Amino acid sequence: MPLTHFDAQGQAHMVDVSGKDVTDRVAVAAAYIKMARETFDLISEGRAKKGDVLGVARLAGIMGAKKTPDLIPLCHPLPVTKVSVDLTLDPDLPGVRIQATVKTSGQTGVEMEALTAASTAALTVYDMTKAVDKSMEIGGIRVLLKDGGKSGRYEAK
Repeated sequence: MPLTHFDAQGQAHMVDVSGKDVTDRVAVAAAYIKMARETFDLISEGRAKKGDVLGVARLAGIMGAKKTPDLIPLCHPLPVTKVSVDLTLDPDLPGVRIQATVKTSGQTGVEMEALTAASTAALTVYDMTKAVDKSMEIGGIRVLLKDGGKSGRYEAK
């Protein structure tokens, strides 16, 4: 299957979606940030000096989804109709698991917006706690679900 963001000469270009039908679309992406137990305790007990780590990261993720076309050069600006970012403390990591859901009605999908939301939320957790734990690890960034459009439904296994 050819890559859609390159023309016949191999030059990068924005895909023309004008011929596609407008359909309801959704994407869900995930990420995690693994940290020292002390950092996990700091967040879970609300003792971080910069404030509500999870609340700020949630807002940052929402903003990240809305700013995706400003960050990813070939992404279409989309009328995003919903963004939710859920951050869950996971003592087994220890760390935070992040799940971002983005919806739109449009001619192209919102996978990149969901991935950007999850990534931005993870980066914000890092930023807010890096003074006490520079060794945190961000990972697991992936699409869990995408639905809508010609290619149909995808669910990660």
